[in-house]
Amino acid sequence: MDASEVSRVKFASQTDPKLLHELKAIAKAEGRQLQTLIEEAFQDYVEKKRGGQMRPTVKTALERTMRERKWLYAQLAK
Repeated sequence: MDASEVSRVKFASQTDPKLLHELKAIAKAEGRQLQTLIEEAFQDYVEKKRGGQMRPTVKTALERTMRERKWLYAQLAK
């Protein structure tokens, strides 16, 4: 599912001001929205708690590189 297809729910929370300042600086440096970074952090946390399951996009990229670079990985393993 594409991020643009996902509905959003507003909620209020509180955090350490220094942490929020750092997160905003990262968002600005990367040219991304703050809500995108927060959602990414939520996803990472949930996946960590589930036992480290890979996101589908990461899994697809890994599988592709394993196919495309199989010869290289075999050489590196020697």
